[in-house]
Amino acid sequence: MSNYETVIQSNLQWEYAGVYFDYGSGLRQKGRSNLEKMINKACAGEIDYILTKSLSRLSRNVLDTLIIIRKLKERGINMYFENENLNSIEDEAEFAITLSGILAQEESRNLSKNIQWGYQRKFENGDIFTKYKNFMGYKCENDSLAIIPEQAEIVKMIFNLYLDGMEIKTATGKDVWATYVIQKMLKNEKYKGCTMFQKTFTEDYITGKRKVNHGERTKYYVEDTHPAIVSKDIFDRVQEEMERRERIVRNDDGSIEASKNKFNSKYILGNLLVCGDCGASYRRRTERGKVLWRCATRIGKGKQECALSPTLNEEWLKEGFSELICHGMYDESVVKSKVGRIEVYDGHILIKGYDGSNIKVCL
Repeated sequence: MSNYETVIQSNLQWEYAGVYFDYGSGLRQKGRSNLEKMINKACAGEIDYILTKSLSRLSRNVLDTLIIIRKLKERGINMYFENENLNSIEDEAEFAITLSGILAQEESRNLSKNIQWGYQRKFENGDIFTKYKNFMGYKCENDSLAIIPEQAEIVKMIFNLYLDGMEIKTATGKDVWATYVIQKMLKNEKYKGCTMFQKTFTEDYITGKRKVNHGERTKYYVEDTHPAIVSKDIFDRVQEEMERRERIVRNDDGSIEASKNKFNSKYILGNLLVCGDCGASYRRRTERGKVLWRCATRIGKGKQECALSPTLNEEWLKEGFSELICHGMYDESVVKSKVGRIEVYDGHILIKGYDGSNIKVCL
């Protein structure tokens, strides 16, 4: 960085406009704020010549590289790549830039594959690979989990009260916790001192997009990786109780009952749709000729009691089932055989299959 300051400031024909650099992946523009700032300043007429060490420092993504240099070229701005001795503004430079970009991108792909291969070998050999984040009850210290005593007591209370069938208030004093928060906590094997590795994986090494692992990659379960907050017995009993509660049927009159046959209701969606915010079932309404489904809490107690629950159009739901579940044509019997629950959140729904699959659909 200081070298470029010296080079630019020592040239009397140049006016120093600053040095811009980011720490991060060269595969993605996202998160590279200084690169974005430099391009914006250039497009605003504040920079007309850019010195760069190499193409790989600009981007290892060929498409991003071409978009940037073409955007600058349209405004008469040249980017000089020192290692390649290339000027982006020259007509014949684009081929060389594309070729060098492909090589840099391929190098990143191989590096990504090698890293993933290394992780797989560690898992298979039983070597524990940890990359924890802080979460309720724990903090990360030196790549391992340490218990936070006061938070751990809250976690224990949640597990015990769930088994007792009792309710507890949230930190804001509400009587109902967001269902997905509690479910995520109760299903997290880390609370019993174990770790399931590779729950998610990087789907695309270029975008860095991560995806929930539904069997595309092997998962690895390792016991006693860190101190437990709840016993394995309590954790396993909670899993059994959660399965039991999922078999509870909600009837059209609002009553509930346990049944081996999940679909006692006139409308199967009434037994599938569950509000992710308050945990209530969804009820069917007809308004202005359209069939809609709304959270029962929102219908009965008002928006203030369940502000995040969206209204769903039945026709939209059936179209989604036709494409995602029924392979072309809506078939209620197929939905009954494959779908165990539909959790409705602000912005998306989560279709949970009997086979353990989870399909996220944006609203």
